[in-house]
Amino acid sequence: MQGKQELYPKGTGPKDAHTRPGIAFYKGRPQCQRCGTWIAENCRLENGAYFCPGCLLLGRVTEFHELVTDVTPIARPKEVVPCVWSGTLTAKQAVVAIALKECLDKRQNALLWAVTGSGKTEMLFPMLEQAFQEGLQVAYATPRIDVCNEVYPRLRQAFPSGGILLRHSQGEEWGDFQLLVATTHQLLHFYRAFDLLIIDESDAFPYVDNPVLHQASRLAVKEQGITVHLTATPSRELKQKREKENWCLLTLFQRYHKRPLVVPELCFMENWHKLPERKRGLKKLARLCETLLKDNRLLLFCPQIDYLKRLEQALQPYLAQWRVTSVSARDEKRQEKIQGMREGEWDVLLTSTVLERGVTFANVSVVVLGADHEVFTKSVLIQIAGRVDRLGEYRHGRVVFCYQEQTYPLRQAIVEIKAINRKRGQEDAL
Repeated sequence: MQGKQELYPKGTGPKDAHTRPGIAFYKGRPQCQRCGTWIAENCRLENGAYFCPGCLLLGRVTEFHELVTDVTPIARPKEVVPCVWSGTLTAKQAVVAIALKECLDKRQNALLWAVTGSGKTEMLFPMLEQAFQEGLQVAYATPRIDVCNEVYPRLRQAFPSGGILLRHSQGEEWGDFQLLVATTHQLLHFYRAFDLLIIDESDAFPYVDNPVLHQASRLAVKEQGITVHLTATPSRELKQKREKENWCLLTLFQRYHKRPLVVPELCFMENWHKLPERKRGLKKLARLCETLLKDNRLLLFCPQIDYLKRLEQALQPYLAQWRVTSVSARDEKRQEKIQGMREGEWDVLLTSTVLERGVTFANVSVVVLGADHEVFTKSVLIQIAGRVDRLGEYRHGRVVFCYQEQTYPLRQAIVEIKAINRKRGQEDAL
């Protein structure tokens, strides 16, 4: 498979492949060439050889190993792989889609800063269609498995004749592909493999502030290839990198249905961290849930998984007439429950931040319990608020931040959502 790197003991790999040392030394300091980790002095085997602790799950890299990459060109026929998506881009989406194609033509990196629910995936279709026609190798990478699982069927439906592979810890086996949909961790398997790398939600954990994954994304792209970042909440570092390296900046602050983002409401919830053990607090939360459930189903975000499980058990008796469940990164039935929520099997879904982005449900309102907890950064709160009013007709969806202290990230999330809505109005005026 072109561009996929494998680990071999030194001197045992294919002779016609590109070879790099597993560990290289810079001024005497060992560095893993797969993940970029600088290796500490105590990371040695019994024989004294250095090994890398940063990417052990992919196979142990030692100074006696080499990374071997198949560089045999793939003779992909330049053929039309039609996009059969039946939808239509709005005028503003079409402008962005054309600009993305131009970035591919000019081989220029790009940042697409587009509000949640703007239709980022659909705006990629013209660029992807062109990439298929040119026989280019493409990767769509994102930090979250749930985002992969959301996007993959949409891409397969839009390009049924394209070779599209889904790859993550629970995904398919390796096989031939022209478009890889994968978590960003999977990029560690590649070296100079992709003509076009699309990184969706690059401000999300675990990609954000992760030098290993940043290294993986840099090395996975061919020297003449390009990277396109997609996000609704670009970090300051990403904005600075775009400006420093002169990437193309594309913005869209209008959702596809042209309605504004829902501005969060504030609800004081004293001692929310003790709420599962306090009847008074549970009754207050249950009344809020009942009010929201009159119009929509409900996503209830909690800051910690253990807290989530305690709250689910304590809240069940107060919402006995509603179908209630919970989901988190530890839940083995996560995908089943998410699909069940899409299909209307649940009225209330308690969730950790695992569903902060990349998943779409029709007709939901959102409550963030403990919105002043440190896990709820400004960007996380903006992403969570963006879960509301994404699909279907307007149903008076609401976003409620329950807090004990009005923290800076909480206030700034509301300020930025209002600012985005103003920018949307300015786009309309133009």
